[in-house]
Amino acid sequence: MVVSPVKECAEPSSGASACGFDQMKLQIVVPCFNEEAVLPQAALQFDALLGRLVEAGKISAESRVTFVDDGSRDRTWALIEQEARARNRVAGIKLSRNRGHQNAVLAGMLSVDGDAVVTIDADLQDDVEAIAKMVEQYLGGCDIVYGVRAGRSSDTLFKRGTAALFYRLLALFDVELIYNHADFRLMSRRAIEALRGYREVNLYLRGIIPLIGFRSTIIEYERKPRLAGESKYPLSKMLKLALEAVTSFSTVPLQVISVLGFLVFLGAMAISAWVLWISLFTDRAVPGWASTVLPMYFLGGIQILCLGVVGAYLGKVYREIKARPRYFIDRTVGLPLAPEPAQGAVAAAADQGHGA
Repeated sequence: MVVSPVKECAEPSSGASACGFDQMKLQIVVPCFNEEAVLPQAALQFDALLGRLVEAGKISAESRVTFVDDGSRDRTWALIEQEARARNRVAGIKLSRNRGHQNAVLAGMLSVDGDAVVTIDADLQDDVEAIAKMVEQYLGGCDIVYGVRAGRSSDTLFKRGTAALFYRLLALFDVELIYNHADFRLMSRRAIEALRGYREVNLYLRGIIPLIGFRSTIIEYERKPRLAGESKYPLSKMLKLALEAVTSFSTVPLQVISVLGFLVFLGAMAISAWVLWISLFTDRAVPGWASTVLPMYFLGGIQILCLGVVGAYLGKVYREIKARPRYFIDRTVGLPLAPEPAQGAVAAAADQGHGA
């Protein structure tokens, strides 16, 4: 189902250090995968935004933007290093290899310090200026501020249709999501520490974060066309994302299998009764392939379908039990990593593609 977050945050939360005597330290985490075409402009815009917020007295001068290189194959990391040397407010984290978009976001959130962390993609489609509104909501007492698209006019007809189908499917399977929200959000320090307690390998942050609770709200914004480069979410990865969401947060498919099995059992009993009646009380009992082959194919198809669904859940259990590290940090630039438990940020996850 779609979550309806609190619209106003009037009382400061215990996580809002900015409401005390010290200014809040804001961290912006930007996952990157082959973003050399847009990264210099992204660094410029984020740096300029932080400068304006510092001048306005909203955030500390120690605030920064951290780009997380998710195993890019182009010059993304070289550009991050270049920007970090040129700008005091720019830092970078390089993962040892591609671990997927969700793991890259998590790596950034759990590795940086600060009173609040904003996550946003590098393509500049999300409104950078909306971050200032998120900071205002944080100062008003919100622990989580979701960036929500006001519309999808910038999307193709196909993308709008598949997105609508995606949310309807998840609502059908009783998965809690924020409608039209991706991974553009602000989280307070205590919300991030709560997120650290979620250990699952099959990472789907859009479904996990609403489960944290705490005071939350939404900020609507207009999504822009991609500034440069190519989309990292083709249809195949969108389908994988939908499957990840359903199987990570809902057991409805397993319940559907039980209902389907019961209905097939009733149908089989009805057919058996009909065949028995024909055999005993009529002379129309002519042997034929249809009465044998059709039920066999029907039941075989149902069994294979059910095994496939059960197999998807079993595969998740398999990955969770192995508890492999979600990521490893290869190197950093301009960033003192926040202390964390050894099993924390690098614990348990499957090998996923960037748009997972």
